[in-house]
Amino acid sequence: MTVTARPDVAVIGGSGLYALLEQVDEVVVDTPYGAPSDPITIGLVEGRPIAFLPRHGRDHRFPPHRIPYRANLWALRSLGVRQILAPCAVGGLRPELGPGTFVVPDQLVDRTSGRAQTFHDVGAVHVSFADPYCPVGRSAVLANAENAVDEGTMVVVEGPRFSTRAESRWFTAQGWSVVNMTGHPEAVLARELAVCYTAIALVTDLDAGVDAGEEVTQEEVFRVFAENTDRMRTLVLQTAAALPKDRDCPCSHALDGIELALELP
Repeated sequence: MTVTARPDVAVIGGSGLYALLEQVDEVVVDTPYGAPSDPITIGLVEGRPIAFLPRHGRDHRFPPHRIPYRANLWALRSLGVRQILAPCAVGGLRPELGPGTFVVPDQLVDRTSGRAQTFHDVGAVHVSFADPYCPVGRSAVLANAENAVDEGTMVVVEGPRFSTRAESRWFTAQGWSVVNMTGHPEAVLARELAVCYTAIALVTDLDAGVDAGEEVTQEEVFRVFAENTDRMRTLVLQTAAALPKDRDCPCSHALDGIELALELP
């Protein structure tokens, strides 16, 4: 298969979603920030070129704090991508957000530390991040999902460990909805490139402070994600095909009026 058109949409696959399409072209991309997590594959969805990149690598070799986020986002934009769907595994912080629930968050809280989270180390480049997710992308996901939870705050922790019970109870007390380890800096790096970014969160467990006596395990997280991989893949493909080809959302104007010290791909 040879895809000649440049993909304008990409999917960054999370834990358990290491491939998306069967017939693909594989592209190796180098960036100023090194190699991305894996070669990028490009296939057609209803005639539309879609790029796919497994966030952790196909063999899950990158833990959350070692993912080459800057290389991943730079590589996708250099191929022509301007809209990203980002499925991810999350822990539920409310009893009603049990395993198997899809949440389409509209807010993000960063609790990571030590991660490179900007492309702009020179000059005054301050992008708006009040609303971290693309409103058009969120609407497209919700239109194609059954019983997805609209809105919610995703708190992103450093990992790779899971939360203590005290941390989990604190997150819940703040009114946050789900907890994750990879949503930041991925979202803000997309914004710095004026690329639309939409998280699709699959709840794999109730976090440690929500269900008394229970604790989160890696085995449980991977098991629940595997059980819902087909649901996630279907939702992602339907949404990718439905995204508008012409953008005029706030994300596309994120860099308007800002003088950059680097040349974007």
